[in-house]
Amino acid sequence: MGAIAGGLTVYASAPPHHLWWLAPLGVALFALALHHRRARGGFGYGFLFGLAYLLPLLSWLYDTVGEEFGVWPWFGVVTIEAVFFGLAGAGMARVSRLPGAAIWMAAVLVATETLRSHAPYGGFPWGRLAFTQPEGAFGPLASFGGAALVTFGVMLSGCGLAALTRHLRDGIRERPWPAVSAATLTALPITAGLASMSTLDTAPSAGTATVAIVQGGAPNIGIGLMGKNELLRANHIQQATKLVQGVRSGRLPRPDLVIFPESSNVWGPSRSDPALDRIADQLGGPIAVGGITREANGAISNRVIRWDPALGATDEYVKQHLVPFSETIPLRELASAVTPFVKQFSRDMTPGTSPGLFDMGTTRVGFAICYEVAYDSVLTEGVRGGAELLAVPTNNAWFGRSEMTYQQLAMARLRAVEHSRSVVVASTSGVSAIIRPDGTVAEQSRQYTADLLIQQMPLRSTTTPATRLGSLPKWITTSLGAAALLATLRRPERRRHNPHHNPDAEN
Repeated sequence: MGAIAGGLTVYASAPPHHLWWLAPLGVALFALALHHRRARGGFGYGFLFGLAYLLPLLSWLYDTVGEEFGVWPWFGVVTIEAVFFGLAGAGMARVSRLPGAAIWMAAVLVATETLRSHAPYGGFPWGRLAFTQPEGAFGPLASFGGAALVTFGVMLSGCGLAALTRHLRDGIRERPWPAVSAATLTALPITAGLASMSTLDTAPSAGTATVAIVQGGAPNIGIGLMGKNELLRANHIQQATKLVQGVRSGRLPRPDLVIFPESSNVWGPSRSDPALDRIADQLGGPIAVGGITREANGAISNRVIRWDPALGATDEYVKQHLVPFSETIPLRELASAVTPFVKQFSRDMTPGTSPGLFDMGTTRVGFAICYEVAYDSVLTEGVRGGAELLAVPTNNAWFGRSEMTYQQLAMARLRAVEHSRSVVVASTSGVSAIIRPDGTVAEQSRQYTADLLIQQMPLRSTTTPATRLGSLPKWITTSLGAAALLATLRRPERRRHNPHHNPDAEN
């Protein structure tokens, strides 16, 4: 029951619940269930933890395709991802015998997060523990080591708390130091995170830019929107026209740049679009528009295109990380039983290979399209390429009034802290948001409305340690976890109730 309770508690910490402090408590319940278990038992407890965490977290999968395909796509994804938590549980059970066990247990979980972010089919990083922490004590750690350090911090506090609980339960009069050590490990990430808050800077270091988001709105009909490209296009052109009218009347400030969502347009090989030409010309500034392109040879891509007032379509960014069983279809002949996208796309989309970087007026903007915000490398490449502002065009219209859009917003908020950049989230149906470099939200829209968000945002050119280090913290922590597992190979597994084992000798 401890593993299940732990998974549910970690889920309760995730957005939109605003209960970040529950995450280490859930981890502590999980760690208590694993203490001195054999690897096989650890796998079972980890699998149960993963199910309890991910079933409610990913319930939006049922909201999306459940009417046509039932619970199987939702259950299938959750089961596959829960296997990775099973592997984490097996590894954490093994290293729970080592001195300083809380450190190694935390590192093993980061290692399995790294693994499931890369495999199968390009990985599924949704649900990383770091993404439960857009606010609170752990989030500021992102500016030093990215999402991996935040996950490690949550895990270390939780596993340290579990060790402290055991030591207090067993009595500490004769040997107080293990309890002191466990208390230190519990408090260290929280203290470091709170201390890091003072380093989060929202002041402009490269000027400011007035940014507008066009949220055209969409009907709440779930996957029924698939194929209704002209409806989405018309809604966004209409809302952009209202932006033009507001600027002309003086009701709205003239934006320096405008961001449209993902899937708000469709283009053929010519990229011709008179309506976008007109809007860019009337606003007198660049527009970034997300949409699907179909080439003469049949190739399909998910892109953001920069629209220039004088030149029309210019720079293009092609989405690099495609969504499995949606934008790319593994096992296509079998996949028709669990996804509607086999019918929608007769071939896989073509992924991009280059970072998304546009010069929009005097502002350099880095892009990640929708699902890509969960991947560490995409926005890191943009900031390393000189991005002063980050943008995440997304299409959340298929997912109903579920928690999905808030989970994605949390990722964008964490990326803002990680790179000390303002982040613009432009959604077809909400939630769109303008996020400050410290991860706080300056303005956000409601779901399933048409809206315009306009803010003057700070531009920043300085880089954080996380940006400079890139993936290094993740791979160092992963290596620590792997090394700890290798160390256990020299220590035979002992049964949990070994009468000669002294639990006070370990943390």
